[in-house]
Amino acid sequence: MTTDWKFELIAGPFNGATEGPVWDAQGKTHLAASSLRFPQGIVLRPDGKTLLVAESLRNRILSYDPPSGNVTEFRRFTSRTKGLAFSPDGLLYGCQSGSRRVVRFNPDGSTSPLADRLDGHFHNHPHDLTIDRKGRIWFTDPYDPIPAPGPQLHGPLEHASVLLLDRRPDRSWHIRRMTYDTSSPTAIALSRDGKILYVSEIGGEDKRELRAYPVHEDGSLGTYIVLHTFGSDHRGPHRGISGMCLDSEGHIIACAGWEKSGPGAVIYVFSPSGRVIETHPAPDSPTNCAFGDDDMTTLYVTTATGHLYRARSTGRQGRLFFP
Repeated sequence: MTTDWKFELIAGPFNGATEGPVWDAQGKTHLAASSLRFPQGIVLRPDGKTLLVAESLRNRILSYDPPSGNVTEFRRFTSRTKGLAFSPDGLLYGCQSGSRRVVRFNPDGSTSPLADRLDGHFHNHPHDLTIDRKGRIWFTDPYDPIPAPGPQLHGPLEHASVLLLDRRPDRSWHIRRMTYDTSSPTAIALSRDGKILYVSEIGGEDKRELRAYPVHEDGSLGTYIVLHTFGSDHRGPHRGISGMCLDSEGHIIACAGWEKSGPGAVIYVFSPSGRVIETHPAPDSPTNCAFGDDDMTTLYVTTATGHLYRARSTGRQGRLFFP
């Protein structure tokens, strides 16, 4: 018998949605930025382990320290950053929806933008990302109706796709289009062996799906299979997956649902084949999730209402790609 997870409110509400939680297990980024961004009087643990959370509306990234409960400002002027992820070399990357680009947040406090054009056109508004063991960055690129600053000529694109940032032999970044069958891809994750790319599609009332794309040796994607489809009722369409992570066994932990229709806000646990193993009623409308803490058994959940929750003793253990 599965026991419902008990969600504890640990921070918020903030101004707008919280998104893109990521656990910094090494603490290098956290400590490197502390002298630049943290207010005086905050006591950090020696290991510096922390949870980073994006607060996109206020253009900042927050840092949550579990033992003390302190929430501090890690970065500001982040241009509506949403998804966050670490690379194999321990560097932090984020989706700057406001600037329509993926960037690297350097330990010295600076920011390095990556390639932002596809076939000469600026891409849309990156939402979520995952990084493979080769350092390639897979990201979803839906259209955001909120105007973005900067050049509006040559964009947004006529399609909303999963894109890939890869390096040329000279180490410069370039973008490749990876999907031709998505209309609003949102959440994204890779299987542990890197052979399956999970993508949530929320492109309309008849297309709210969790998909699994095989990743071929040459980096291209094969034909997807649908792991789960979200329905509708007389109140309207059920909300699809806005964010997800994987546990150590390869199960998909997904944030979905709302109070407008369907079963309400829910954290789903899917098997790699798409079987629903568990469902847990969630607070508010969950936007994304990540495992954290020393034993990686605590699930942190961000919400559309600007809160940060956690569920301890989930009976599941997260895993870190990096660092």
